[in-house]
Amino acid sequence: MRNLAYLCSEYPAVSQTFVFHEIEFLRQAGFNVTPVSVHQPANLAVMTVRERQEAAETLVMTHLRLPEILAAHLRMLLRSPAGYLRMTASALSLLTKGPKNPFKALAYWVEAGILLNWMHRRGIRHIHEHFAAPTAIVAMLAKRYGGVTYSLSVHGPDIFFVQDSELLADKVDKAVFTRCISHFCRSQLMRITSPNRWPHLHIVRCGVDPVVYDRRPATDNPTPEILCVGRLVPAKGQHVLLAACALLKARHRSFRLTFVGGGMDRTSLEQHAAAAGLNAQVRFTGPLGQDEVRHFYDQADLFVLASFAEGVPVVLMEAMAKAIPVVSTRIAGIPELIDHEENGLLVDAGDAEGLARQMERLILDPALCGRLGAAGRNKIMRQYDLHRNNRQMADLFQLKGVVS
Repeated sequence: MRNLAYLCSEYPAVSQTFVFHEIEFLRQAGFNVTPVSVHQPANLAVMTVRERQEAAETLVMTHLRLPEILAAHLRMLLRSPAGYLRMTASALSLLTKGPKNPFKALAYWVEAGILLNWMHRRGIRHIHEHFAAPTAIVAMLAKRYGGVTYSLSVHGPDIFFVQDSELLADKVDKAVFTRCISHFCRSQLMRITSPNRWPHLHIVRCGVDPVVYDRRPATDNPTPEILCVGRLVPAKGQHVLLAACALLKARHRSFRLTFVGGGMDRTSLEQHAAAAGLNAQVRFTGPLGQDEVRHFYDQADLFVLASFAEGVPVVLMEAMAKAIPVVSTRIAGIPELIDHEENGLLVDAGDAEGLARQMERLILDPALCGRLGAAGRNKIMRQYDLHRNNRQMADLFQLKGVVS
């Protein structure tokens, strides 16, 4: 079997269903993929039956008791005292570089020992980690022990803002290869790595299943339905979307806005909506599972994401696959997905007036909605098909020789 470990901070996760689908595809392609999660996944109640089953079968490091942790480290020490000392020395170096935090250094060291023990007992020699997050430091420590390798998927943009404290250049340099989800992502890694590393930076886009996310039925809403799917966090710019909706209301445009997702900004967004007199137009569903979210896509007349910081949002791909006209911002990798005026509309981040203007165009022009929606689905079919892009991941694992 072609054995791989997938290491995540939280798996499965409602906001990262693409990781779940990637693992499912690799299994169908003949890989034996075993996920490891540092933390217990949240929002299990809204996940699909298959996701809940996956969660039950996933090793959760924080569930282990102290005797199990000590036993794992003892096995690794006895297996290779030299490797164990190398790993420990690398963990100690995190006191003077990267996180420079003794508690984090200790946590990563503990997790690396657990991961190594778990991998050796299952005959797994390669780890793939998404996001180049702190879990990638765990993978680096495991590699330092010896006998295992790792690769990365980098999305951005948060990791680019903390590249020094997160040792991003070191993570990329020590990886067998790095999968970049966009040209923008690759360019940010090129900026911090030497040119001889660039051939190991491969663009493999995320994607959606165009069969599952098929063209939605024609809508016949008496009031235009605006949909925004995503975590309610500052990076998503949802306060700007509310400001734009207040402008639409002032222009006597009828609409209803639905926020699907949960997060730290929910209270402030609810207060903003109330202060702007939008309570009758705005609703919050909280976090929902994939099946429920697709219902809201099917009812939407337009999809809006007013983000300040993104990689290439999968929710935009889902909306475009559904042939829903989309409006988003000119940031990071989004312009690689949305070609302005061809398959969607783009505005400057933070520009509530510009956002309101583009939303108003769609509300008033059904023909424009139809043209952009159809072109958006065509773009997804050409470049963001989940199956085609996951096949590229499978080929990369084979090409780089990390599985036999």
